[in-house]
Amino acid sequence: MDILYQDDALLVFNKPSGLLSVPGRGPDKQDCLSARVQARWPDALIVHRLDYDTSGIILMARGIEAQRALNRAFETRQVHKRYVAVVDGILEPAADAVDGWGLVDLPLCLDWENRPLHIVDHQSGKPSRTRWRPHPPGELAGAPATRVDLEPITGRSHQLRVHMQSLGHPIIGDTLYAPAAARARAPRLLLHACELSLIHPFLRVPLTFTSPPPF
Repeated sequence: MDILYQDDALLVFNKPSGLLSVPGRGPDKQDCLSARVQARWPDALIVHRLDYDTSGIILMARGIEAQRALNRAFETRQVHKRYVAVVDGILEPAADAVDGWGLVDLPLCLDWENRPLHIVDHQSGKPSRTRWRPHPPGELAGAPATRVDLEPITGRSHQLRVHMQSLGHPIIGDTLYAPAAARARAPRLLLHACELSLIHPFLRVPLTFTSPPPF
């Protein structure tokens, strides 16, 4: 385990791509970050998750009081998260960008007939908002690609992946939302949780954790 921080209330890890955050259904999906952590820290409890294919910073609470405090911080949006992704094609800055940041504001819900896919649904979807800021475009595997910073304001499942798809620039390596050509350009989903900031639930001091993307 790649441990970024530990104390009596918090554990912070750098999760690799290809590892579940929590157990899935079936005996073949029991190996996961939480199980590995709880084998060493039995009081460790889940606070948030990263997709199986997403790498980067994930934190766990130590004990129920810390979990409750951190859950409140996430629910009230006092935890700041930033991701970096590489998307297909040339992603230009938003026409209405503020300080370089655009905004995707599209409601999302589970596509029940095609689970685990999520879709934009203006009638029954939950409010979902993502800030995005493209870097200068380049190329990957011989085709145009753009590195982009992403800040989820809300925390819906697959939010960043669906919102990038909605812009016409799916994340490269995305086996769920990218077309075959973009999917084949990387051996993994090029999405990484690179920064997380919060106030310590008990010490009340600001903490920021960073992890450079491995791509």
